[in-house]
Amino acid sequence: MEKPLVFIGYEIKTVSNLLKRKLHNPPLFPEGSITEMHGMIIEYLYQNQETKDLFQKDIEAKFSIRRSTATGILQLMEKNKIIIRESVPYDARLKKIVLTKEAIAKYQLVKEKIYQLEEQIQQGLTDEEIQVFYKIMNQIKKNLKEKKGDIL
Repeated sequence: MEKPLVFIGYEIKTVSNLLKRKLHNPPLFPEGSITEMHGMIIEYLYQNQETKDLFQKDIEAKFSIRRSTATGILQLMEKNKIIIRESVPYDARLKKIVLTKEAIAKYQLVKEKIYQLEEQIQQGLTDEEIQVFYKIMNQIKKNLKEKKGDIL
């Protein structure tokens, strides 16, 4: 008997759609100036603002996005006054990414909603199940990053 085909990718996409719907209903930023990716980058910058300088290459690595994608996202964030790029004294070629005061204020507004959503996501899961989830997701990410040739 043939094993039924299970598509993990479909399940991941379905959960992603549900998360987007929950997160944007009602819209966190009705003016539309902050996308989901902007929110994740704001969170990353906010959590690391006191510990280290962050650059575009750090954003690319953290979110597994290409340089051109990161450039476009960061340019839009700069245009919308979410970030500024500042020179660093130790390398004139580098510009660190810094949140503006406006972005920090917006972050504070949505932080509670994000934490409530995370509580809802984890409801009914044990600490062990959450650790297994992260282990599986890390393996899936590793599998997808491997260069074994194109699928099609």
